[in-house]
Amino acid sequence: MARLVLDTNVVLDLLHWHDAAAAPLLAALEDGRACCLADTRTLAELRRVLAYPELRLSPEVSGALFTRYTGLAESITECPVAGLPRCRDRDDQMFLELAARGNADLLVTRDKALLGLRGRTRLAFRIAKPADALKTLAG
Repeated sequence: MARLVLDTNVVLDLLHWHDAAAAPLLAALEDGRACCLADTRTLAELRRVLAYPELRLSPEVSGALFTRYTGLAESITECPVAGLPRCRDRDDQMFLELAARGNADLLVTRDKALLGLRGRTRLAFRIAKPADALKTLAG
C-alpha cells in the first residue's frame, strides 16, 4: 500500500472540487491501495481552508468534508524531523515533515515551492504532481 501525504489543495481537488483527473487517486484511497497521512498541523490547515468564505461551504458541508478526509487518513504523531530541506514557503514545510515522519512514498502536491525541491535534494520520499502520483500507483 502506498503511503501518501496530500497537500491541502490536492485534498480540495479530491473532496470538494471533484476533479475528474484526481478521481483515480481518491479511488485508490477508498479501496485501500493507498493511504494518506495527516497530523494536527495539516488537519488544522484543512479545517481553516474549508472555512474560507470564497469556498462558500456551510458549516455542515465543511464538517462533512473534514470528516470524510479524516476517515481516509492515518494520523501521525508530531515530533521533530532533522535533515530536511527548507521550503521557500514556510507554510508548506509541515508537509515535508509529515512525509518524513510518516515514511511516505509520495508527497502529492501542485505547489510550486514544494515541486521546486524535486531533484534538488535527497529525500526518502518523492514529491509528485497528482498525475505523476497516479502513474506511480498504477505502475
